[in-house]
Parts: sequence; structure tokens; C-alpha cells
Amino acid sequence: MSDKDGLRGLFPMDDEPPSANVVPLRNTGILPAQQLQAMIDDRSIVGIPEPISQEQIQPASLDLRLGSQAFRVRASFLPGPDSTVMDRVKRLEGSPIDLSEGAVLERGVVYVAKLMENVALSSEIEGAANPKSSTGRLDVLTRLITDRATAFDRIAAGHRGPLYLEVAPLTFSLVVRKGSRLNQVRFSRGKGAVPMNRIQQDYDEGRLVKSEGSRLPLRAGLVPVTVDLLGAGKGSVIGYKARHGTNTIDIDKVGHYDPKEYWESIESNEGRLYLEKDGFYILATCEEVGVPPQLAAEMVPFDPNSGEFRIHYAGFFDPGFGWAEGQAGGSKAVLEVRAHGVPFILEHGQHVGWLRYSPIAGGKSDRLYGEGGRSNYQGQGVALAKHFREWPR
Repeated sequence: MSDKDGLRGLFPMDDEPPSANVVPLRNTGILPAQQLQAMIDDRSIVGIPEPISQEQIQPASLDLRLGSQAFRVRASFLPGPDSTVMDRVKRLEGSPIDLSEGAVLERGVVYVAKLMENVALSSEIEGAANPKSSTGRLDVLTRLITDRATAFDRIAAGHRGPLYLEVAPLTFSLVVRKGSRLNQVRFSRGKGAVPMNRIQQDYDEGRLVKSEGSRLPLRAGLVPVTVDLLGAGKGSVIGYKARHGTNTIDIDKVGHYDPKEYWESIESNEGRLYLEKDGFYILATCEEVGVPPQLAAEMVPFDPNSGEFRIHYAGFFDPGFGWAEGQAGGSKAVLEVRAHGVPFILEHGQHVGWLRYSPIAGGKSDRLYGEGGRSNYQGQGVALAKHFREWPR
């Protein structure tokens, strides 16, 4: 079968009219669920040895699965333009770990695992990866790597081959196994952008964020978000701080762990929070965030000149997140906060991040976040990862 034959159904050819499920090439932006399915059907994305399941397909992203083997390595790395990932693992004398029946990944150690997904992208499609929300809330740094890569979390247009994942648990040691899903990838066609006047209108009319106070201005089409340190009033829980030296967490268990064994609750105290050096915190935005069905969003890194802290690992928001009756409402963005280098004091309402909205290629995903019970975080306030039971009252 020729490459041209293999791409039929996803990228219409001049002599083939597009089907109802296929978006013509002129449509740019984030590929929605139906186009991800088309990529799977024509083997632009392949699961080896196990096929990709429907559970992996999200409204505008695809969950990736660990394969059966990982390697403990001395340090994080990028292979560079002349090396494969496995070339570098061998040079670093990586120690193999069998994930078939489960294994512990220790905090403070770097691992590299081959993923079960392989890609054969066309020259029009590229990918960008991020940790899943639950992974970020456990303070696990994951970064996708490809052969000959010069940047993390990027799959170059036209790339063909296996995918790898760097995994570095920073606070909790993890139990993972073949098939565990720690990160996700979005595929996009071209550099689709929402017109500035459309973003401004949606922002002004409450379709992107709902806020009780005055709103900060947009910057180059980016939507600002601020941190909530008041909550429902003095003494209310506004976040959580991770405990160190706790037991391991099995990444595949849901609603299993007592949160008090792993976290300390943080109560509102005059709208101010002291971040300890290298401490890890779960907080939330003042704003309730919404993602209209025809858009996808991501949290982008905040200007480091604004403070010695990082506000997130997982940054993807799918179409339909926090969306109800044409407005944003009911779902805050959870912030995974880590202080770096020195202690830092956060103030209520402090600007901590930006949301970038991008168009969905073809106009809309046929799946929306939260539909059919597929969501763990729709309607969330400040929330721990899905692995924990509700905080005792």
C-alpha cells in the first residue's frame, strides 16, 4: 500500500471527495475526536502490541499508554538530531525495568519508557503533549520524547516512529504498569488561531471565564487567570500541601487513598499563602473557566519574572470543560504550584497564568468534556487527583 493510499480517508486527495467525517485541508486547528479516530483507522496512529481503545480518545486529545519496559537513567536528556532515544539510554547505561506486572517508580529518579503508540504523521500534522490532569496533580513530571528530538513534548510534522516518555516522580513514588496512562497528545493541522476580536468578545461576554471581580486585560489573545486564596471565607479550605515520606500511589487506582495520609489542607488566612521552598501545592483559580465546543484551551507558562514558582504541569482543557448553557461556569482551573529556589508569598487575586484558546479543526468535536460520565473534574473547585477519596468533613 502506498503512502497516498494509507492517508485516504483522513486527508482527501484531489480525485476523492471528502466524506462526512473528514475535514478538508483548509481547516486548521486542534484535531477533534472524530479526526483522531480517522487517524487511527488509517494507521497514522497505531497501538503496538495492543490496539488503541475508545477510552483513550478524548474530545481533542489522545491518552498515551506505557509499554512493557522502562529504563532508570541517570539524568533527563534530549537525543538531539543525530541520535535515537534508545541510543542515549544505552550511553547512559539505563537499567531495564519490567512493567508487565507493575513496578515502583521512585520519587527523585528519572525513567524513560517506550509507549505503546507509534505514529506516521503527514507533513500537515504535528503533535504536542502534556501530562494528564491526574498526573500533574501528583507532582509527576512527564515529557514526551521522539527519536532525534531537540525539544520535549513535540512531535514534528511528518514524524514516523515510536514515542517515548520521560517520567520523574517528584513528591510521591508511583506504581505503574503496562497500559498506564500518564500523558496525552494533541494533534493539530497548521497554525489555527482564533481571531482577536472573537476572543475579546467571548471574554467580555463571559464565555471563557466567569469572575466575581474585575477582569485583567487580555494579552496578545491570552486570557489571564488569578489565584483564589480566600475561598468561601476565613477558615475555608483553599488548597492542599503535599506531605513527604508517604507511601506509594498506584496510578491506576481511583478513589482509593485517604487524602490525609498524603496531604495537609490549607485554610484561608487573610488571602495570603507562604510557599515553602520546593513545596508542592494544589490551589485553584478565582475564575471559573469555560471552553466552548468549537475551541480547545491550554494553560501556558507564566512569565518567570513574576515570581519563583511554577503554576502547572497539565495544561490541556478539552472542548466542553466548564461549559453550560452557552457560558463559562462551575469549573475552576486547578493550579499545581511548586516554589523554586526560594520561598515565595502568593497573594489572593495574584495573576498566575494564561489560557490560550485554539480553534477545533472542522468546527466542533463530536465529544465534549463531561459527557457520558467520562470526566473526573467537571464542576471542580480546588480538587485533588482522582486517586484520593473525598476530603473528610
